[in-house]
Order: sequence, then C-alpha cells, then structure tokens
Amino acid sequence: MKTAESSRFTPELVARYPRPGMAVPGKIHYSPDAKVITYLFSERGDLVRELWALDPASGRKQRWVAPPGETVTEETLSREEKLRRERLRLRETGITDYTWAEKANVMLLPMRGELYRWVEGSTTRLTGGGVIDPKITADGCRTFFVRDGDVWTIDDAGERRLTSHPAGVTNGLAEFVAQEELDRLSGYWPSPRGDLVAFAQVDESHIPVFPIVHQGTPTLEIEEHRYPFAGAENARVKVGVVSLESGVTTFMDLSIDEGYIARVDWHPDGRLLVQRLSRDWRHLEILAYDVGTGAGRGIVVERLEPWINLHHDLRVIESTGEFTWSSERTGFRHLYLYAPDGRLIRQLTSGGWPAEATVALDEKGRQLYFVGWQESPLERHLFRVSLDGGEPERLTSEPGVHGAEIAPDFSSFVDVWDSHEHPPSITVRSLRGQPPVILHAASPVELDLPPPELHRFRASDGADLYAAVYRPPTSGALSRPPRADEGQGGGRAPVIVEVYGGPGAQMVNDSWAQTVDLRAQMLAQHGFVVMKVDNRGSARRGLGFEAPIARRMGGVEISDQVEGVRWLGTLGFADISRVGIYGWSYGGYMTLMALATAPDVFKAGVAGAPVTFHEGYDTAYTEKYMSTPRDNSDGYRRSSPLSHIDQLRGRLLVVHGMIDENVHFRHTARLMQALIDAGKPFETLIYPNERHMPRSERDRVDMERRLLEFFQRNL
Repeated sequence: MKTAESSRFTPELVARYPRPGMAVPGKIHYSPDAKVITYLFSERGDLVRELWALDPASGRKQRWVAPPGETVTEETLSREEKLRRERLRLRETGITDYTWAEKANVMLLPMRGELYRWVEGSTTRLTGGGVIDPKITADGCRTFFVRDGDVWTIDDAGERRLTSHPAGVTNGLAEFVAQEELDRLSGYWPSPRGDLVAFAQVDESHIPVFPIVHQGTPTLEIEEHRYPFAGAENARVKVGVVSLESGVTTFMDLSIDEGYIARVDWHPDGRLLVQRLSRDWRHLEILAYDVGTGAGRGIVVERLEPWINLHHDLRVIESTGEFTWSSERTGFRHLYLYAPDGRLIRQLTSGGWPAEATVALDEKGRQLYFVGWQESPLERHLFRVSLDGGEPERLTSEPGVHGAEIAPDFSSFVDVWDSHEHPPSITVRSLRGQPPVILHAASPVELDLPPPELHRFRASDGADLYAAVYRPPTSGALSRPPRADEGQGGGRAPVIVEVYGGPGAQMVNDSWAQTVDLRAQMLAQHGFVVMKVDNRGSARRGLGFEAPIARRMGGVEISDQVEGVRWLGTLGFADISRVGIYGWSYGGYMTLMALATAPDVFKAGVAGAPVTFHEGYDTAYTEKYMSTPRDNSDGYRRSSPLSHIDQLRGRLLVVHGMIDENVHFRHTARLMQALIDAGKPFETLIYPNERHMPRSERDRVDMERRLLEFFQRNL
C-alpha cells in the first residue's frame, strides 16, 4: 500500500540510483548458438551487477558469474578506469561488460582491470594489470586487448605485445574527441580471422597540456589532459595494420591532417573500410584499403549541409560483398543497399520519418532489422525490411519505446519495452509463431509516480513542438507560505522548465524515464509546474529540425523554450510570471542563455556544468555546430552567455565539479568573474571532487536539497 510518507520525494530519494523500476537487466546478448540469452543484472536491485543467463526453451534463469573479491566502488577505481567510465556514462559496478565470440560459445569478461575467459560454465583468468577494451576472434581462439598504450594478444602460445609506441604516442586507443564526440570508443580492430589487427596510432604530444588540480584531496594531485580546444590542433591519427605472423606494420595512406577517423571495419574480402570525416563535418568518405600496400580508394561519399551525423549502420553481406548504409541525404535517416564497389543498388526505406539505427542483418533471409519511428517521434519501434525491395514491417506493437536484440539465427528477438505509464519489461518474442517468454517483468514501484502529460503544441512560426508537463497536487500545492507579491498568479502554480536543448538528445518521449524523473516529481510535489520542451536543434526529428542552430547556438533554442512557457500559460494552471529554469551541461548553458536573453520570462535558474564560451570546449563538438572561432567569430560571440551578462536580472545558482575534464571548471570561473565585473548577484555550489557526472551520493543529496531550496526562495 502506498502511504503519504512512502511517496514523499526527498533529496535523498532523488539522489539514489537505480531509479524506481529501472533495476533491469542490461547488456543483453544471445549466445552464438542462440540457445541462451545472457545479461547483466543485480538481484538486489542495486548498481553491482552479475552475469545471468536465461534458457528461453525452459524459461529458467540462472546466475552464471559473480564479480571476484570485494565490490569495486567509485573510490577504489584507478584514474584511468574513472575516466573511461566518464566516457561511457557508466554508474554500474561489478561486472560491467562481457563479449561473446561470434561463432563459438566462448566469452570474455573484463573485471577490475583483469581479463577472464568463460567456456562451458568454467571461468579462468587470462591476464591482469590494466586491461582495456578486450576483443575476441569469431572462433574464440584468440584474444586482444590494449595495455600501456599498445595492442596485445593472447593465444595458445601465450601473451605478446603486437605494437610498440614512440614517446608521446599511443597505439590502439581512441583519442578524447573520438570517444566523447564521435561515439568511437575503440582504437583497434582485429580482422575476422584474427591474423591482422588494424589500429589507430594517436599523437597528442603537440596539444598543450590542460592541468586539472584536485583541490579537495588530502594530497596534491594534478591531472594532465591533452584537450583540443575549438579552432586549435587536433590529435594526429594514423591507421596501421600489423600482421601477427610477420610483425610487420603497414600504414594506410589516409591524408587526414584536418579530419577524423570516424569508423573502421573489415570487409569479408580482406579490404579495410575506413570512414574519414572532414573537420567541418560536411564530408564523409568510406575508403577501401588494400592492407598489403596501404593504398585506398573511395567507394561512398556523403556531402551534407549543415553537418553529417555519424552512425553505426554499415553492414556487409559476406556471400555477395554487398553492404547496407544509412544517410540523412533526404532530410531523414534512411537505409540503402550498395554493391561491393560502392555502386548504389537501391534505397530500402523512405519517407518523412527516420530509420534511426540498424540492429541486425539477416544475410540468408536478406532482411535488415532497424529501430525508428513512423507515426510519432515520441516512440521507437523495431522494423525489418527486405534487401530486395518492399515496405518495412513493424515488429513491435505496444506504444512507447522499444529496444531490441536479435537472435543469431533470427528465430526470435529480445524486446525491451517501456512507456511513461509502464516500467521497463523484457520479453523474448518469437519470429516463428512460438509463445513469448518473460525475461524480466516490470518491477513493482512503491512510490506514487504520476506520469507526466505529453503534449504537442504549435509555435508561432508553425513549428510543431512536444512537451512533458508535471502538475503539482491539486491541494496544498505550495510548500511555503505565499508571498505578498504573488497575487497576480491568481492561485496558479509557479513554473520550472527542465532543459537540455542541445543536439543529439531528446528530452520528451513516451518512456518510463519521464515518469522516474524524480527531480521533476519532487519539484511538482512541492507545488511547482515542471515542463520540458524539445526545441529545434534536438534529436529524432530529422536534419531539418536540427539545422536552425547551425553557427548560432542559444538562439532558436531559447525562442522555442519561451514559446513553450507561453503555451503552458494557456492551460490555466501555471503562473508564467514566476518561471524558473534548470539544466546540466548544454542545459546549464541554456539556463544561462535563457536568463540573459529572455529575462522578462525566466526569473531564476540553476545552471549545472555550463559551457560559457564555446572557444573553451573541444574541437569536434563545437566546430560541427559552430565552425571555428576564426570562421564564425560573431556567432561565437553572440552564442556566449558572457556576451549577455549585462541583461541578466534573475536569480542564478551555478553548480560545477572542480575536476570536470569535459566542461572544465574554467567555464564557471570565467562566468563568476564576468558576473562580479557586471555587479550581478549570484550563488555558487562547487563540488571539489566531482567530474562532469556527479557520482557521490552525498554530493547529489546536497545538490538536490540546495536546488529545491533555491527555487522555493526565488519563485
């Protein structure tokens, strides 16, 4: 039974992970023979995960592997592991990853910097000491990993180093911007047979060191990061291929002084396929290399305005050499089939909707599985389409958001589904007419979690925008006595806008994440109307919806948020004379821009880890949307909150971690000085031992309490 006390949203509850209903299996994969489905799960409902398996035939679930020794905590991790977890946005501990061989029931398990091998229920330790990014050949006979800046291998002959790096250079590791902005976390790629390894050789020695001082620790610690700022030099990256038999390395002829290595894949015929992205993000080319000579030729070229969004949709058909690809050349991402030489055979999907991501390729059945939406951008469904033409077939039915893992024999798929009214559940669904099997039923939720209302409204210029609205309780809404100046609200509740607003993200969708947004629930319970709006520039609406932010961030995004506030005022329960706003990272930037450029609308804001000047952020992200400071100096100036400080009139609380290696604390330091110089009052909340994603539960509790108190005082 849900009691009033059990349904109180306190800062302690808001700071706790996992969220209600979200302690669900993750990293779900079929075994190569499709007889078992493995996943990571905590039976206790915490963040310490173990390896489990489901036998779909019997429905039996069994714990396979528990992490060895004491539980690893954030405090006991090495700095290298902490930084990699930052790039992965990973909170879980215990067993956090594993890899099946493609064609053998053999598995790799990295745990606590050591590497284990699982075969037929038996786990043995392969090696230890700083193992990063382990991989395994399709037959399960050979293992690869990175250690100390080089690529290593283990086979029946033992362990050996395959590459050797000069001083200031690494082999097999992705550079910072590749991990953070290109979604390329790996820096090496074994060939299908495991006899060759392609690897990225990264030279960052020419990039100036950016020091991060640990001010909150008993002993002095200084981190040194090679961070490429917008307009400055990037890492110099080469791609080499080393032969395991001869030890000889051949470097590919890339000519990539001003661009990026976006993706690397092996073609079944032995060619190395390298995706080369121009520094301005407008030109992407797939180059096919002869690894014996290093010579390559382009087989696919993409040229798009205002930018190219990278993907992981390249799939090669081994028997024919054909490959599938996706492109936003029509305005929405769609799928295409190409001949081995790069000649376009046919477009597989089309229309005013996106085929967002390829999930699997059935070579024998000539079917491509993908996720996307056709009817509403608030949902995501699984589809399949024939490589030989025809309309896509939708395979999921329940409204909401679906994720999928396809069986290797294409007999079934794992359907991970949730909606704003339904916590995540996981079901194995047959593609051959057999009954479904429950892998994980939706967890019971003790809290009273009213789902937000999902709305669509039309902006004044005709654009359709989506919003999520959390209403306060109908009685006893305010958690403090009303002030004398609140009469104009007519009994309506003050408003707080939760914002991200940046590219690549969607804040409003039909998912359980909306309902377990506990900060929004806490604020609503304390008498505030909370609203989210996906402004232009946000993801999942096509390239045309993203494009208005090109070369001018913080403009149309703020206009759309203002449109949302005005629309909310028409519903009759919100006092839009008292509007606050909060956000983190790009949302922190948006909070500052809202207070400074729309001060008549936004009266108070909490800006977390904000970018305050775009020249101080990294090359790849910033230049994609803003070009370089030299080519777009006026856009950089107008898009910086520092340029609009004189207009700020509302109350401001700035939150930042001092060892944030992504959005450096320097951004907040410069903002503080600008506010002081302009005579503007402000508050700060500084966490000496936090990076970009606050990890200490004590710090998060303090932050949630201070945020609530701030809005209670100022709205």
